[in-house]
Amino acid sequence: MMTRPTTNNRGFSLVETIVASVILSATVLVIVATSTKCLSTTRLNRQYETAASLIEKQLGLIDFIGIDDFIDIGTLDGDVTELEPGYHWEVETEYQEIDSLYLVTITVSWLDRNHPYNLVVDTMFDGESAYVETETDSADESGAGAGGGGPG
Repeated sequence: MMTRPTTNNRGFSLVETIVASVILSATVLVIVATSTKCLSTTRLNRQYETAASLIEKQLGLIDFIGIDDFIDIGTLDGDVTELEPGYHWEVETEYQEIDSLYLVTITVSWLDRNHPYNLVVDTMFDGESAYVETETDSADESGAGAGGGGPG
């Protein structure tokens, strides 16, 4: 009697390979979806930070020149096209009839991938400027500060 040599076939079966491929594909799909969502969220957060920065600049301008002068200037809205995706800001003021207080609402809006976003800030301002005119400033403006007022 002849004996056959025994072969040791210890490879993976077709079913095991297909199951492993499905699990690996699902894992890669979840990682890609999560990464895409993270990138979208990061981009949107950056846009909100830019909008907040624009609001902060407008509040600083209003605080510096005073709300009364800001209303007199008449620049209550504008566009910032230098920054992507392009922002539009608008300042609305409402007199509160209490100790010259104004309710100031600043809205920054933008459009990203055909979806509108906006950031709205409400704050109160009194009618005074943070800019304080000193004697040197007023003397320079009237011309008294120029030319030979020193000793000698």
